[in-house]
Amino acid sequence: MTVPAPAATVVLLRESGAGLEVLLLRRNARLAFHGGAWVFPGGRVDPGDDHGDGEQPAARRAAAREAREEAGVDVDPGTLHPLSHWTTPEGRPRRFSTWFFVGAAGDEAVSVDGGEIDDHAWHTPDAALAEQAADRIELPPPTFVTLTTLRGHRRIDDVLADVQGREPPVFEPRIVAVPGGECALYPGDAGWATTDPDVPGSRHRLLTVAGGWRYLR
Repeated sequence: MTVPAPAATVVLLRESGAGLEVLLLRRNARLAFHGGAWVFPGGRVDPGDDHGDGEQPAARRAAAREAREEAGVDVDPGTLHPLSHWTTPEGRPRRFSTWFFVGAAGDEAVSVDGGEIDDHAWHTPDAALAEQAADRIELPPPTFVTLTTLRGHRRIDDVLADVQGREPPVFEPRIVAVPGGECALYPGDAGWATTDPDVPGSRHRLLTVAGGWRYLR
């Protein structure tokens, strides 16, 4: 079994006339891991991020560093709030144990590195999900789920109020085949323990099927 490497991602928010917007970066199509996909700034936790004060503080520093390296924006790690934690499913050749953080973006212009990242865009969650539904952009499942959970928010303070004081949800997907595609079962779904999507009960899953993706919780 591949041991997941520690990683971090930051969801940067700004307010505009269109509503709450999120910074998305396009990964270079030549990259083996999610090449061509639109993602949040992020990457592996480097040894220099670890100051011996724990996994989450190291991940915060990594998230801020990645925002600077990939998008040219400065983020104070102390202003970032844990949003969720994702672990790549077993059986995948590259696995990551990733903290997702959320915070307000500054005023500086975004400047992508031109190597690993070749484009950027500010989108409302609804706009990004509409682009994905129309097959104009590719979103990895964690990005899709995160954008779905941000729908309906118009202010940064509303998002931060939601995430402060609660335990970040944990996503440890178990993937099963279903008609028309796949179903990712997450902890809290009645079928997660047995990987049986037909078990009656609570639902916490992502359906990636022909005709559109659906996040159910």
